[in-house]
Amino acid sequence: FLLIYPESKKRKQHQKMVEALKKDDKIITTGGIHGIVKNVKKNVITVKIADKVDVEVDRSAVVRVITKEPTEDS
Repeated sequence: FLLIYPESKKRKQHQKMVEALKKDDKIITTGGIHGIVKNVKKNVITVKIADKVDVEVDRSAVVRVITKEPTEDS
């Protein structure tokens, strides 16, 4: 139980994050590519990685959604 529970919890958190992806989210993929979500389909998302450069990646390839850091003025 002690070995399985943390992995199960981590998998559930990742699944929840992937399901919550939406347009204009800043993400990082498993390959280390940073980009902005431009379109969300069932299992594939379109990510803008540079001007006029969009790639399609599997939703499960998203490792992290980057949130805005609070500024000192906030």
